Amino acid sequence: MNDLEMYREQLAMCDDRIIDILEERNSIIEKIMAYKQEYGMPLLQPVQEEKQKRRRQDKLKGYRYEQEIKNVFSEIVRNSKRIQARHLFDYNIVLIGFMGAGKSTVSEYLSTVFAMDVVEMDQVIAEREGMSIPDIFATYGEEYFRNRETNLLKEMQLRKQAVISCGGGAALREENVAEMKKNGRVVLLTASPQTIYERVKDSTDRPILNGNNNIEFITELMEKRREKYEKAADIVIYTDGKTVLQICEELIAKL
Repeated sequence: MNDLEMYREQLAMCDDRIIDILEERNSIIEKIMAYKQEYGMPLLQPVQEEKQKRRRQDKLKGYRYEQEIKNVFSEIVRNSKRIQARHLFDYNIVLIGFMGAGKSTVSEYLSTVFAMDVVEMDQVIAEREGMSIPDIFATYGEEYFRNRETNLLKEMQLRKQAVISCGGGAALREENVAEMKKNGRVVLLTASPQTIYERVKDSTDRPILNGNNNIEFITELMEKRREKYEKAADIVIYTDGKTVLQICEELIAKL
């Protein structure tokens, strides 16, 4: 065996060890998840995750391939999050609720902690149409926009373990709710009209408000939608006064 063949053999042996270690690591991730669930512990522990990250960074200081190894670990951690998501959710998470209830914030956080894909329906539709949501309403009308929502929800049947953040009116159509439930669990996020107002009062991309950005109008519109929202939902979470971590822990526990 010449030197090149020897190096290649050593490389192959390194790969074998890496595979075995990753298999062991992933198995430990699942054991940790099972332990937390068995003893009713919070599944999301950002402080512990940050502690582990700092430990890795300290360990890598001075290593010749420090940045390259960090890059590898970024992917390892991302895949660990995906394993956790697969352990918890064998379906899409569909977030519904009034504007300002926290759908985008929660979807972004779930994407961070579980490396789940996020589909912001309003954003996708706006990108496809090449114009903002208010412009779509002004140019083509609400019915046109609602049809785009329905078509997009049908596309979501091809997705799995994604977070789908729906526009405030998406759950008002029975056809849409049926599509949501085919491959997902529907989570209604809600809050008081006062909280909603504080969150959306400076927004310029809420065409449904149409110049009526006040607590009275929001209260009336929320009440009109409440029955359909609650009928569509598998679980309901009130977001008033809660951190996004608390909301997501409640979501996990209820699902």
